[in-house]
Amino acid sequence: MQGVRSRLSVPMPAVVAERPPPATTVPNPARTTRAVRQRPRLYVLDGIRLLAALMVVVHHFVGTSRVDRPDNVIWDRPVSEIMPTVFRVASFGWIGVEIFFVISGFVICMSCWGRTPKDFFVSRVIRLYPAYWFAVLFTTAVLVLMPGVWERLSMRKVLFNLTMLQAGSGVPHVDGVYWTLWSELRFYLLFLIVVAMGLTYRRVVIFCCVWGAAAMLAPISQFPLLVLVADPSAAWYFIAGLALYLMHRFGQDLLLWGILAMAWLMGQLELGERVGHEGVSSWRGAVVVFTAFMLFMVALALGHTDRIQWKWLATAGCLTYPLYLVHYVAGTVLISRLHDTMDPRLLVACLIAGFMVLSWLVHRFVERPAARALKKGLDSSFVRLRGFQRAA
Repeated sequence: MQGVRSRLSVPMPAVVAERPPPATTVPNPARTTRAVRQRPRLYVLDGIRLLAALMVVVHHFVGTSRVDRPDNVIWDRPVSEIMPTVFRVASFGWIGVEIFFVISGFVICMSCWGRTPKDFFVSRVIRLYPAYWFAVLFTTAVLVLMPGVWERLSMRKVLFNLTMLQAGSGVPHVDGVYWTLWSELRFYLLFLIVVAMGLTYRRVVIFCCVWGAAAMLAPISQFPLLVLVADPSAAWYFIAGLALYLMHRFGQDLLLWGILAMAWLMGQLELGERVGHEGVSSWRGAVVVFTAFMLFMVALALGHTDRIQWKWLATAGCLTYPLYLVHYVAGTVLISRLHDTMDPRLLVACLIAGFMVLSWLVHRFVERPAARALKKGLDSSFVRLRGFQRAA
């Protein structure tokens, strides 16, 4: 079940582009001397998230080395023979994961500004878990009904997957795409420290520098705990997102450009290692794609996309997380059953459309009601906790 897990793929970010809390005055000089720049809601960010998710989906269906072997059980023959042009383009789709991580850093910093650790914790739980629980159960059901492509885990391992902590316990994933959530969780835990202290320009910059230094030292330290915490394969993408949000909120400066430049330099090295693992794309092409995305994010951070206020993009962004969670195992199983029934391009298009519809249904009938119930329950729990603390 390590099908998707290259060394490093919404992600994936599992975040929603929220409007930053309004700033009515210049921040307290004791906390930061940087003036806040108010901006409209970033609908474009939702569109980028969906585009990144679609890149990953297409890559998994028709762009990986796993579907380009003569003995693969998904298509029965190499995809590069069935759809050579599509395969060459889709082979770069794995970069959608790096895009997810950058966006996650940006959006988490934006949505947490001015909020408490309790708010941060509750927002992450209600955002991550409802769709994830559905995806674990849905994927397991698919594997029960249509065996033969992927190995189905034992029930105890499936149940442990519901914690989202299986990667830290050596338990296999129900679906290989879940590995990115382990990187997201570690980022959240680290950033919670800064949230608890109170987010300011200075503190976020210091966090970026300290985390970046730890990520650089971790690979040669031979200290497993440092590698686990620093997450060197993903850290610099999150750091890039944090720097971009500071640029968006406070304006550009040389220090933020320096952090972005370092993130790009570290990222291009990691992209090269990913290319070596994937074996189906080139380092130059991967760097071009990632650089184009970073330049677009700089334009977004500096306000050049503020005029794009297409509200339908918010709905598109809501599809990203469920789409990422449910597409891989179920989609490849369906391809293995249906690839002889229609044109392969039409099959892939129909599957993507079908999973987008399913993702909307999950968002509408699973995520939204479950998030309301979880938020109500967690808020009540924290109220009780504060009451017990006062009583003590």
